[in-house]
Amino acid sequence: MRDTVTPTHCPYCALQCGMNLTPAPDGRAVEVSERADFPVNRGALCGKGRTAPAVLSSSVRLTSPLVRSEGGALVPASWEEALERVAEGLGRTRAEYGADAVGVFGGGGLTNEKAYSLGKFARVVLGTSQIDYNGRFCMSSAAAAGGRAFGLDRGLPFPLEDIPRTGCVILVGSNPAETMPPSLRYFTELRENGGTLIVVDPRRTKTAEQADLHLAPRPGTDLALALGLLHLIVAEGRTDEAYIRERTGGWEETRAAAMAHWPEYVERITGVSVPQLREAVRLFCEPEAAMVLTARGPEQQSKGTDTVGAWINLCLATGRAGRPLSGYGCLTGQGNGQGGREHGQKADQLPGYRKLTDPAARAHVAGVWGVDPDSLPGPGRSAYELLDALGTDIRSLLLMGSNPVVSAPRAAHVEERIRSLDFLAVCDVVLSETAALADVVLPVTQWAEETGTTTNLEGRVLLRRRAITPPEGVRSDLEVMHGLAARLGGDRNLEKGFPTDPEEVFEELRRASAGGPADYSGITYRRLAEENGVFWPCPAPGDPVTGDPATGVHPGTPRLFLDRFATEDGRARFAPVSHRAAAEEPDDAYPVLLTTGRVVAQYQSGAQTRRVDELNAAAPGPFVELHPRLAERLGAAEGDPVAVVSRRGRAVAPARITTAIRPDTVFMPFHWAGEGRANTLTNPALDPTSRMPEFKVCAVRLEAVGAGRPAPSSP
Repeated sequence: MRDTVTPTHCPYCALQCGMNLTPAPDGRAVEVSERADFPVNRGALCGKGRTAPAVLSSSVRLTSPLVRSEGGALVPASWEEALERVAEGLGRTRAEYGADAVGVFGGGGLTNEKAYSLGKFARVVLGTSQIDYNGRFCMSSAAAAGGRAFGLDRGLPFPLEDIPRTGCVILVGSNPAETMPPSLRYFTELRENGGTLIVVDPRRTKTAEQADLHLAPRPGTDLALALGLLHLIVAEGRTDEAYIRERTGGWEETRAAAMAHWPEYVERITGVSVPQLREAVRLFCEPEAAMVLTARGPEQQSKGTDTVGAWINLCLATGRAGRPLSGYGCLTGQGNGQGGREHGQKADQLPGYRKLTDPAARAHVAGVWGVDPDSLPGPGRSAYELLDALGTDIRSLLLMGSNPVVSAPRAAHVEERIRSLDFLAVCDVVLSETAALADVVLPVTQWAEETGTTTNLEGRVLLRRRAITPPEGVRSDLEVMHGLAARLGGDRNLEKGFPTDPEEVFEELRRASAGGPADYSGITYRRLAEENGVFWPCPAPGDPVTGDPATGVHPGTPRLFLDRFATEDGRARFAPVSHRAAAEEPDDAYPVLLTTGRVVAQYQSGAQTRRVDELNAAAPGPFVELHPRLAERLGAAEGDPVAVVSRRGRAVAPARITTAIRPDTVFMPFHWAGEGRANTLTNPALDPTSRMPEFKVCAVRLEAVGAGRPAPSSP
């Protein structure tokens, strides 16, 4: 019916904007319309959200399983044949080489139900420890730093609605004007209310243009910048000594480390002037409330955990964490980047954000799953380490909802590793660059064709609703796991543990998460529909400690840490860190710095958005953004092809010349495959704690294509 309206959420970024879907009159699947009742976006949508139905079209998406023929081509097949091939491929590897020779790689766009089932499938059906997901490339450094400081990680420990009411926001390495446009209104309203915005970014982005103060550090020096600001906070007597004494630990060591980073030293490292450092401290410290928000800029570094920890230190030293309208938060990137790692598809975690190494956690989850705790494998490799082991230690791979051929660092090497596998099965909506290499491709349902939950960057659990019937020949990921469990489980009847109804899966997830840090046990589909989402942690109804005394129903937790932090003693922990160089610094052979990021009209690896005509018209391909001074040295004009060369490979894209970037730095968006693939160049050097690769900084040289000459040794 034309008047049928389904309230749901966008399939893309971590805002998970609310939208309404109605049947389209012209034969297209659905139309998107405004949903003003959802508080996060209040009806606003970016171009990606408005055009999301285009990917539902059978002309751009997969509608039949594909199998590799004897001639090498992918050809259509029945679901029975495709599932048999997957079960045979994974089972043969497990029988010949052991369970850990089978890998599983998930995605931050999977619903909570899928992520939960995938983690369970890996550990119970396959018996492998080798499972991780592309969310490791998203906010893992922030998660590690937040867990270390506060005892619990949630992207934002407060709702977005608090941002306009604070006094100052330091936004570090984030460009929401392009990555999540509907969120920009919160920062605009902040300034309209008299607050100030400080943006830290080596580029003068559309977000930086709106800032009261733009700090443009050299890529890879965010840690030094934060230490320099803390030095000035101490030197100027702006610390909150009572708060430090009552609510924190580790201050003395942290203060000593910061005092070694005097302003002039930090200026030399970062390129940010001492007057700018002092102005940033003034703007941040003068109001009663303030926030620090980080994103991929400081996080995607080989020292990302320490870098985020240094920015958290600013909040702790000034008494801003765990107080109203104040604190540290991370702007998560992927649609379910938060929930996707909470429930078991990350290498070291079990549902409810439990640690896989904790005996009590293993016992609880094993009880829900009906298995022996000792049968659960231990932690496996992190995402890049898993991909790097393909074809050697890991011989077969099941991949769901990710495109590492484009999105992984040192992408040419990862592509080579994927090609070396004995067997690859991919579940996806479209034939991505990675799916094109598979032995079997399984076409699965997407956002408007299925019901399920996601958890947005605020920790708000949301209900996506099915609005249309998927095309014939398409099944859900839950159906895939059910079918594979039946084939791989022998006489154990494991398929019974993998229901295909998402609400039934969520009910089990509730039990598995109960009592864990990310407790969803008090959340139901009905509540999500009636309340426009519920913030975790939300214990089960009737909890005598945390439940509402009148109804027994926990209201959810929009704001964390107001009474105590989630550490054993309730105190936050400072991070005593010092500046260190990036894993790869410029030299005579590679004298320029490369940083990467997104553009507004494309999303992540572009597997879906590159199939939308309107988005391609706005962002048709990759480019190399460089300063006029660097372009002049190179002899490149606007639009000329420029080669960017690192120790890992070569990418070529047209020059985009602008004064909005530092003269010693170039920028490339990472949405495209082929010769313009930015991640051909990036460095897989890993953070020792989060195992995050260093996407955001590596050394490169530039060459004018056709001229065959490199740029001079210094920019």
